[in-house]
Amino acid sequence: MTTQHEPLPLDLAPDTIVELGRQAVELVARQVAGLPDAPASDYRDVTRLSALVSRPPADGPGDFAALIETFRQAAEQGVNTAGPGYLAYFPAGGLVSAALAELLAQAANRFTGVAQTAPALVAMEEGVLAWLAGRFGLPSGAGGLVTTGASAATLSAVVAARHDRLGPSFGDEPVNGTLYVTEHTHYSLAKAAQVAGFPAGRVRVVPTTADLRMDAGAAASMIAADRAAGLRPFLLAGTAGSTSTGTVDPLGELGRLAREQGLWFHVDAAYGGGFQLTSRGRAALAGIEAADSITFDPHKSLFLPYGTGVLLVRDPAVLRAAHAGGGRYLQDLHEVAGLPDYGHLGVELTREFRGLRLWLPLHLHGVRAFEEELEEKLDLAGLVHRELAGDPRLEVPWEPDLTVVLFRLRGSGDERNRRLLAEINATRRIYLSSTTIGGAFYLRLCVLSCRTGADRVKEALRIIRAAC
Repeated sequence: MTTQHEPLPLDLAPDTIVELGRQAVELVARQVAGLPDAPASDYRDVTRLSALVSRPPADGPGDFAALIETFRQAAEQGVNTAGPGYLAYFPAGGLVSAALAELLAQAANRFTGVAQTAPALVAMEEGVLAWLAGRFGLPSGAGGLVTTGASAATLSAVVAARHDRLGPSFGDEPVNGTLYVTEHTHYSLAKAAQVAGFPAGRVRVVPTTADLRMDAGAAASMIAADRAAGLRPFLLAGTAGSTSTGTVDPLGELGRLAREQGLWFHVDAAYGGGFQLTSRGRAALAGIEAADSITFDPHKSLFLPYGTGVLLVRDPAVLRAAHAGGGRYLQDLHEVAGLPDYGHLGVELTREFRGLRLWLPLHLHGVRAFEEELEEKLDLAGLVHRELAGDPRLEVPWEPDLTVVLFRLRGSGDERNRRLLAEINATRRIYLSSTTIGGAFYLRLCVLSCRTGADRVKEALRIIRAAC
């Protein structure tokens, strides 16, 4: 057993691994146990801790217990995205079972960019992807890859769509391919288009209906006008749960339009994808099965740690055609029958093994546990909507498709609503965010964390009413 400050070799002895692991896991247990009482946001010690953690490492060894205590304190500053009071943006539960999976995966340190180097682990990852594709209604043979998030997944989807619909050489400058989104489409798609070589003007913004959904008729007219102008429409993007309001576009109509016009149909289900496990979610996302590509963040509606995204495609061969490459230094590698080389399906060549952080929680807890958690979040969002809509002091214009509720003080300007948000967050029991719709400032509440139950939601309602 090592003593305090004793130099540690870079490769630790088994008993040292056990001791350091014990200290780390005990810290995790204390952190999770303390989440219900921890502040939803805390910035009181940022200056001191920022100075402490930004110091360069010493030449000599440090003490592990002291180092992880420094981490504990630093992690408590800012917004507590793992706690039950985090009702802003899209909460991520950060399941401990997934964190333990990540410890195992990183310690094993297997390379999964090509199947030959870790075939059974690639098969594990591929099994989860095939299961997800089936839950979304994609055909047999559909697949994809696990990414760091929907932004990276969206880039690969746009590159695949560009290659498939516009060809390997997609025209001289200015690029004449056009993509179709709405003002509520996540900006990662416009960013992906820019990285893929399209000028900002080629990302067409389709009007929405009064309920904030893409207007399929307007999209059809814009596609026809662009074709008449000599442009090449190639991608139509629907959203299964927008970031501002959680609204789901008319995916069935958009899928039919894309098919009729020969466009790639992409669905951003980064937030809403997990709800596909529930009957209400499947009804809300009806039509997603027509997608050519789907982006989904299990670190949102499957409660996994940040950095877990998924890209699913109807035909993985299209991904490979757009991303595959090689070099003479790879001549010793060969394909393993039935397994993909993930380095040929996306923008990453080097990638860690990401499958275990999905596989282990799903198999350990069982799918029904995730379904029940998601059903509860839908119920709680419905409760929030009913309670706030019944308060005559508040405007609550849109019934939630999923678990996002927007509200503002009736007859008050944006500045008063900003103060309301600040007052609510100053309680440090809950943390909300905001957005702007139609030029007006709205407070935004999203129920999504697996640690947020009815007690915290009811407390949030009391805090909101008291601040109004």
